Amino acid sequence: MSKKSTIKKRFVIEGAIALFIAVSPLLFYSYKYLPQEVTTWTFLGITITENNFGDVSTAIYFYLSKVVPLFLLVIWFVTSKNWWYHAILIPIAMYAFQLFTVLNYSNSERIDENEILYVIAVTMVIIPVVYFIRIKLVDKHVHGIDLDAMDTELQILKEKEELRKEREKLEQRQKTVSKKM
Repeated sequence: MSKKSTIKKRFVIEGAIALFIAVSPLLFYSYKYLPQEVTTWTFLGITITENNFGDVSTAIYFYLSKVVPLFLLVIWFVTSKNWWYHAILIPIAMYAFQLFTVLNYSNSERIDENEILYVIAVTMVIIPVVYFIRIKLVDKHVHGIDLDAMDTELQILKEKEELRKEREKLEQRQKTVSKKM
């Protein structure tokens, strides 16, 4: 690919992301402009049903209250260059589990209650990863500890100690040989 087409492609993708971020409040509150007490609604060939919520407006409210923050968090995760960006996976997992529950809703279920168990499982994996990354960065950049340099230095010290012991053995042998003569 030429450099110019790569720049154009990147410009289009970044423009689409910026546009989505800019219109996300409008998308989030668009459920207010839907017809009330309607059980099915067709938009651009897609039929949306009430999915046991009573009407389409309520169903769309629940869908959008999960989808919009989920997409914003995914954009943040993908575009983040900070060392802690893995922590963003926790709210992403929370909204993903909540969206799954809302999409599979039945009248007997409660919304946003049992997802915490799944999020705790995800959190138990992500928090140690983020913590160990933080420890390595703090050691290296804040305390100035370079683990590779420390390993090299320890290896050099170990070799010096071995050489010192060898020299002592040789000196001991030399003393014994000089006593015999």
